[in-house]
Formats: sequence, C-alpha cells, structure tokens
Amino acid sequence: MDGISIEKIYNQAIELLMLYGPKFILAILVLIIGWWLIGRIANMAEKSMNKVKFEVGLTHFLVSFISVILKVLLLISVASMIGIETTSFIAMLGAAGLAVGMALQGSLANFAGGVLILFFKPFKVGDVIEAQGYMGKVVEIQIFVTVLLTYDNEKIIIPNGTLSNGCVKNKFAEPTHRVAIEFGISYGDDVHKARDVLMSVLDDYDLVLKDIEDKKPTVHVSQHGESHIGMLVWAWVESDNYWPVYFGLYERVKIAFDAADITIPFPQRDVHIHQFPGK
Repeated sequence: MDGISIEKIYNQAIELLMLYGPKFILAILVLIIGWWLIGRIANMAEKSMNKVKFEVGLTHFLVSFISVILKVLLLISVASMIGIETTSFIAMLGAAGLAVGMALQGSLANFAGGVLILFFKPFKVGDVIEAQGYMGKVVEIQIFVTVLLTYDNEKIIIPNGTLSNGCVKNKFAEPTHRVAIEFGISYGDDVHKARDVLMSVLDDYDLVLKDIEDKKPTVHVSQHGESHIGMLVWAWVESDNYWPVYFGLYERVKIAFDAADITIPFPQRDVHIHQFPGK
C-alpha cells in the first residue's frame, strides 16, 4: 500500500510538473525580460525628458510613476500566466486605493498641485513669487510642498494644493520691471521744477533704462494730498536691479530735493492758544 501511495504521489507530481512547469518557466522568463524592458523604458523616458528640459523634480516623479505602474501590470500578467486568479486581487487593490485616497485627500490635492506646478511651470526654482501673504525666492519645488526663502532668510513652506488653486504673483518673471515710487512736495513748491529735478535724477542713474521707446522714465503729478503734491516716478529697470534702484532712488531724490530747496512735507499741527479776559 505504501508503494502504491508513493507511486500515485509521484505520478501526480509528474503530471503537475508537466502541466504547470512550462507555464512557470515561461512566467519567470517573462518576469525577467519584462523587468529589464521596464528599466530600459524608464531610462529612455528620463533621457527624453532631460532633452526637452523638464523640471528635475517632475522628471524623477514621472519616471518613478511609469516604472511602478509598468511593474504592477507585469506582476499581474505573470500571476495570470501561472493560473493565479487576478480578478479578486485587482478588486482588492482598487478597494485599498479608494480607502487610501479617502484618507489622504489633502495630501493627494497637494500631490496633484505639485504635478501641475512642475508640468506647467508658473514659476521655477530661483523665481521670486508672492503667494498666500508671503514673498520670497523659490528654493525648492517638491511633490507636496514648495519652499520659499524670504528676504529675511526665513524659510516658508507652502502646500502645493494651495499654490495651484490660488493666485501667485511671479515678481520678476519678465526681464524688465517698473519701479513706481511717489514723492511728496510742498504746495508752495514749483511742480515743473520738481519734475525737472526728478527727471535729472533718473537720467543720471545708470541702472534706469532709457533707450527702450515704451519704457523710458517718466514723472507724473499723481495726487493732491492733504499736505503735499504727489509726484509719481516710473522707472524701468532690469529685473535683477529692481531693489537697488528702488532704495537708491529714495536716497538720490532726497539729496537732489535738498540741493534744489524743494520741501518734502511731513505731518504737522499748528496749535493756537487763545486767552480770554478773567480766566
């Protein structure tokens, strides 16, 4: 009886080997070759993205995403080749994905925002942007957050979901920028003289652009205030020179106004004391 049992087991083993052996070997070959092909596809995709100068963060993310998706599809195909039922497995993956998505709605929104920012490039690393009440230089664009460095050297981390759905001001995206500053003069000063002084300051400032037809410096009377006449200065500069010109004009105009005896008014009050007889 023992001999018969061993013989049956042996025969069944041979049958199973003959039935599933070729499938198993073929599945292993498909897995090895497919894994190698996925690596080649990922490398080709990365080289193509580098040629068209995709953002580094977006390139790494897309290559990783493509590689993971292809590997998951490969494993499902291999499992089906050796007779494993994949329908329930795929259903479980879908249910798990839905549960994870429900739990991580905020993170997924930030993830989607990061993809949109990296793909459409409303700003890039090195740009100065103003968003969510903060202004600073973009030092890093990650998948979930964007990191800014303010002029005070403070690091600001803003979720990408908020950035992609809100207003973002890219301060110096264009090669030139307009500096707009209003200087006040006294009502007793000559407006034409003040304009000439301001134009002289602009003409003598080498960082102010003067050769571009629609970007020449101008001076305008901007308002009649309670205690001053507003003189608005528009000066076009290269974007890298915005802050030096912005602060430099205040100093140069003060010196020029003092030399020309033009008054920069400041708030003041006249106090009148009345004396009444018998008091």
